[in-house]
Amino acid sequence: MIENLINNKRVASKSGKEQPVYNPATGEAIDSLGLASTDEVNAAIDAAAAAFPAWSNTPPLKRAAVMFRFNELLGQNADAIAREISREHGKTHEDALGEVQRGKEVVEFCCGMPQMLKGEFSRNVGPSIDSYSDRQALGVCAGITPFNFPAMVPLWMYPVAIACGNTFVLKPSERDPSAVMMVAELFHQAGLPEGVLNVVHGDKTAVDAILDSPVVQAVSFVGSTPIAEYVYQRGTQSGKRVQALGGAKNHMVVMPDADLDQAVDALMGAGFGSAGERCMAISVAVPVGEETADRLVEKLRPKVEALKVGPSDDPDAEMGPVITADAKSRISGLIDDGVSAGAELVVDGRSLSLQGYENGFFLGGSLFDRVTTDMRIYKEEIFGPVLSVVRAQKYEDAVQMINDHEYGNGTAIFTRDGDAARSFTDSIQVGMVGVNVPIPVPVAYHSFGGWKRSLFGDHSIYGPEGVHFYTRLKTITSRWPTGIKSGSVFSFPTT
Repeated sequence: MIENLINNKRVASKSGKEQPVYNPATGEAIDSLGLASTDEVNAAIDAAAAAFPAWSNTPPLKRAAVMFRFNELLGQNADAIAREISREHGKTHEDALGEVQRGKEVVEFCCGMPQMLKGEFSRNVGPSIDSYSDRQALGVCAGITPFNFPAMVPLWMYPVAIACGNTFVLKPSERDPSAVMMVAELFHQAGLPEGVLNVVHGDKTAVDAILDSPVVQAVSFVGSTPIAEYVYQRGTQSGKRVQALGGAKNHMVVMPDADLDQAVDALMGAGFGSAGERCMAISVAVPVGEETADRLVEKLRPKVEALKVGPSDDPDAEMGPVITADAKSRISGLIDDGVSAGAELVVDGRSLSLQGYENGFFLGGSLFDRVTTDMRIYKEEIFGPVLSVVRAQKYEDAVQMINDHEYGNGTAIFTRDGDAARSFTDSIQVGMVGVNVPIPVPVAYHSFGGWKRSLFGDHSIYGPEGVHFYTRLKTITSRWPTGIKSGSVFSFPTT
């Protein structure tokens, strides 16, 4: 049974609640996971609280030294971590390696945290008065992370929090927990003191224990929008800082002047990579003009039909299974709904069956054309290998369509026209924008976050925004007596 990690020690849950962990390629249970009780979550929080005073007072350079060692260990163990991800998630090995690398880049950013924590100083803001600022750690922070990036998304959270001087409790997805445990133990191997990072596995009971704890100062979340909103509301009601990243419906506009072969290749990777289980997946292609749309669908159809689907250990596989049988059923149901609503199903991936993997959670790629904005398959986040083509008559219609959608996570435009690209990046109401880049996930020294119902809270994740989220700004104004005439001043202080 997979255990919790508290005070650098594996601790079996005594709640009596457990659930299986599956290999999505075979449909077989490969392990079991003990689900933590409220008391067990509180034990992890207490461990983090006990570790906070010493860790927050550790010089930033010494904290950074642990990060440097952790970064080195991640590189040495990347292949093993990726194989663990693939075994429980199903994504291809190459895709899993990419996930580890993007998480590792955040750790590399954290190696320079002493520079990010430097405050500002102004001398003689008044007679013999100096003013300076400092960014100070919050205390115990927590993260609640999704199944689709079991290594990367946690690495977007706790390295930043810990490098800033906080301690951390992580509640990862119960669907693929093993890679999380492997990475956390590497962090401890790098020299992280007891209690600074703790991992508890669980369901809503564990989530609510984190959200309700008076000790936890801040919570980071990545997942669906309904749960993100719940986490934000419950967490802020108990006085916490919360950054809750929710769902997405990412559009890619294809202009008539775009390199269509490049756009098609981009749509294939961005739409069907990781079986579409990415919050930055492109799930809607928006060709501008009927001729562009006809040509785009004509080029997409054979590529979607030829999409190589297989288990993660198949070196030719371009896409693996979805995460669970329930996910497969839900995605198939949404495809059914799209057909019933009148969309044209150009490629149907529902009937895919792989010899030897008949019990796996596999779907082929599906391609819809002539989808309209009132259909469920357009409105909802499918989170599966389904690409919808929504035709726009002109550029302005495409922009309006994206801006009208409730989600605002990521978007892209493919064009050779610099004026169109500049207009798009200025006017689009989306947090992350790509120009001839299909998945515009910011590098680690920028920050990741959407707009509208894709993000609840004031701060994006990792990068400079992450540093601000995990620290409080304190400004000190000081004067040391040097013969200044004393006396009370009753007006508001000025220089």
